[in-house]
Amino acid sequence: MLAGRFGVVKGDRVAIAMRNYPEWSVAFFGAAAAGAVVVPLNAWWTAAELEFGLADSGAKVVVADAERAERLAGAAAALGAAMLVARAGGTPLPAGAEPFEGPGRDADAGGGLPDVPLDPEDDATIFYTSGTTGRPKGALGTHRNIAGNPLSLAYGLLSAAVRAGGDPAELAVPQRRVTLLSVPFFHATGCHSVLVTSALQGATVVLMHKWDPERALELIERERVTGFGGVPAMAWQVLESPRFAEFDTSSLTGVSYGGAPAPPALVERIGELLPGRVPGNGYGLTETSSVTTYNGGVNYLERPDSVGPPVAVCDVRVCGPGGEELPAGQVGELWIRGPNVIKGYWNRPRDTAAAFTGGWFRSGDLARVDADGFVYIVDRAKDMLIRGGENVYCAEVEAALYEHPDVTDCAVIGVPDRVLGEEVGAVVRLRPGADATADDLRGFLRGRIAAFKIPSRVWFRDTDLPRNPGGKLLKTRLREELLGP
Repeated sequence: MLAGRFGVVKGDRVAIAMRNYPEWSVAFFGAAAAGAVVVPLNAWWTAAELEFGLADSGAKVVVADAERAERLAGAAAALGAAMLVARAGGTPLPAGAEPFEGPGRDADAGGGLPDVPLDPEDDATIFYTSGTTGRPKGALGTHRNIAGNPLSLAYGLLSAAVRAGGDPAELAVPQRRVTLLSVPFFHATGCHSVLVTSALQGATVVLMHKWDPERALELIERERVTGFGGVPAMAWQVLESPRFAEFDTSSLTGVSYGGAPAPPALVERIGELLPGRVPGNGYGLTETSSVTTYNGGVNYLERPDSVGPPVAVCDVRVCGPGGEELPAGQVGELWIRGPNVIKGYWNRPRDTAAAFTGGWFRSGDLARVDADGFVYIVDRAKDMLIRGGENVYCAEVEAALYEHPDVTDCAVIGVPDRVLGEEVGAVVRLRPGADATADDLRGFLRGRIAAFKIPSRVWFRDTDLPRNPGGKLLKTRLREELLGP
């Protein structure tokens, strides 16, 4: 349909803006097979954020569910992008839009995939990741990036199992795999690590429209799910559910997660409630097409505070401010090299030059590597926090707060949260005589930024926020004052 009906050719961009529906995967693989560059858009974005992604990518077609189609209707028409709408139900389609029915008459008539020569290094995806300036950046991935991640995951799982005493021949025998998808397809994890990997394995993916731990337990029992996890917050919520004991979780063989800091206590909790299951923790970024390191099985039990060694195709090193490689055990910025690393940022040569040096991607994360090659993420050099696996860049939230007429100064910080990893906190100084409340500020932010970026905690100050002589906010001091050392 994309090639025949809309004339999509190799290199054209096709955006997907929808929740986790089966049509998402059909659109993804169909666009990729047609040689298009697939542009997954964050379904939680506001209309303005979605419009930016559509305009920045220059998408020729957007495949959306009914809710996202409504948000994008005016923008798609103004930008000349055709629109296909999935799951419209009885909702009227936007002017000019067509229903998306998956493989249809074009596929039946054509008898196969479009005859498009594809090279491993051809452009394949643009996943948007927020930038510290508040504008998202498009991470430009290749077909090699898409195809490599399943093999890296398989290597990580196999090596951990072998170290635990498993027989490689038995481990290579295909097994029934049913994964509960608890994260969005528009994340690199949901797409590369779950969707593509499951397709390669012939495995089953159980979709959730919206995350809910009790619903997850119901699906684990009903669908005989073998693996789940998402981000650590989701594993915590399932294990801590007051209804956990009501459901049959015997089908589970493992719990794996990544995308946010995972406290060592989570490994202990898995051992208590799911004895004998294999826990796993991985590290990666949008720019590394998901997995860079993997810590599983015995390795994870021995080093629960590590994200594991790099997978076979990746090299990592820890560098100082001048790019010099630091000895084992010292903390510096984590640099990554391998076929999983993206080409660069879409139409952003300056950002690309700043993030890539001599074939290495500069992650912006502070880490150390031990003598055995295990990576430990110490902190984030970027001014960013991670709420339940979602990146929240402080500058973007601060910029939105500054738009409120009563706000004269503000700082956004991460507030530790056992389930979500971090919550968004804001320290605000109001203009003299102003009386805005925390609820007023949250109401003001709704519609300006996505809901997960809105501060759940707000502190008001009547004195200047601490800054260094250069005017830079001293957020470490703020955190200590408000949250303790």
